[in-house]
Amino acid sequence: MTELILIRHGETDWNRELRFQGQIDVPLNATGFEQARRVAERLAGETVHHLVCSDLLRTRQTAEAPSRQLALAPVADPGLREQGFGVVDGLRVIDIQQRFAQAWARWTEFDADYAFDGGECTRDFHARVMASLRRLARERAGQRLVVVTHGGVLDMVYRTATGQSLCGPRQSVIPNGGISRVRMDDAAVEILSWAETQHLAGMPAQPVYDQRKLAPEVQAETASPSVE
Repeated sequence: MTELILIRHGETDWNRELRFQGQIDVPLNATGFEQARRVAERLAGETVHHLVCSDLLRTRQTAEAPSRQLALAPVADPGLREQGFGVVDGLRVIDIQQRFAQAWARWTEFDADYAFDGGECTRDFHARVMASLRRLARERAGQRLVVVTHGGVLDMVYRTATGQSLCGPRQSVIPNGGISRVRMDDAAVEILSWAETQHLAGMPAQPVYDQRKLAPEVQAETASPSVE
């Protein structure tokens, strides 16, 4: 089996503005760069054979510090992109609720086959993500890889490993700059650890993305300020 060290990208300003980042390029903020630096420190001394990241800016920037620490050039893989949200990419939750109320209500049913106009349904997203990761596992069999990616991608890995349905809100904790470790091959995904954050100790509390709070009646000020 292949071991994957999965890292969610560092924080961006859009995480704190309740915006659906999706596949839009958004840079890290100062907190995000510090999270990336601490990730690199945490990985110091570990044997890693390959470093791969999503091709979106926030993951490429997060990969820079680990790349220097590990002396590995990051390889960008578009298959590891965040889920595409179509017409609502870049919008705040409250704007979506006001401008696309019916679509928002459908989305918060968490039906795996539903997508915003121009977006990607969870079932297709899951298929894309797992195909990319399983390809990496085959190509790098028996090695240890660092994979810098997105909250939605990590949710697909967690659901696969735990046998959860693709329907329903997210049940896993996926912090910015968090580190999760899994083993996988074509047949199985095994979680070794999830959402390590010891390396982030002393930093300001970060927003926690809780999809269970994202319902049409929830006001923006009470919803979680971290949307991928």
